[in-house]
Amino acid sequence: MATISENIQQLHGRIERACLQASRSVDTVTLLVVTKTFPAADVREAFLAGERRFGENYVQEGVDKIEALADLRDQVEWHLIGPLQSNKTRVVAERFDWVHSVDRLKIAQRLAEQRPPGLAPLNVCLQVNISGEDSKSGLAPAEVAEVARAVAALTGLRLRGLMAIPEPADTLDAQRVPHRALAALLAELNTALGLAMDTLSMGMSADMDAAILEGATMVRVGSAIFGSRPRPAAQTPPPTVT
Repeated sequence: MATISENIQQLHGRIERACLQASRSVDTVTLLVVTKTFPAADVREAFLAGERRFGENYVQEGVDKIEALADLRDQVEWHLIGPLQSNKTRVVAERFDWVHSVDRLKIAQRLAEQRPPGLAPLNVCLQVNISGEDSKSGLAPAEVAEVARAVAALTGLRLRGLMAIPEPADTLDAQRVPHRALAALLAELNTALGLAMDTLSMGMSADMDAAILEGATMVRVGSAIFGSRPRPAAQTPPPTVT
């Protein structure tokens, strides 16, 4: 079985090949290592392999790892990429460097209010439901401009770009369609609103190549580095009382 370091090396090779196909410099794509459900020891191993950006889906799990790896705090960025409820914005504003999953203005406003003044502005992306799936979080594309304008005006935040988790597709061509739409939306917003958003957070293990071909600047990858995520342990039902 390949080590985490070997998997990271192979993944960077895959990124380089996709960039070559897209006629892009490899320096234009950042790898965000998604550490959801994997232990802090695995994160440290990825750090020792050269990675400096880590993404968590769940607030408390992310905070636990930030604390477990406190000795690395000044050398790494912590990104929240999962849903954020309004009652958890304070700890995120205080502990994380990026939030990719801002899907309503209220969340952005709370993050801005709760970002400690001694810290750099919190980098945020607006999550877009680019495929229009009922099961997915995110703003509808038609809603993004209004929210982007308001978020860009908030102190304590820096609006960096857009994030999406497109509907899975079986072919490269089909995968490219929603990524192309997100890239077009970013360009449209920058022009229409006079913004300078520079981040397209899109592409995961299965569709990373398509995302890079369509302009992704940050790809979020976990399973290709750490392997399959552990399944929750089955719970034994309580004994029947007779």
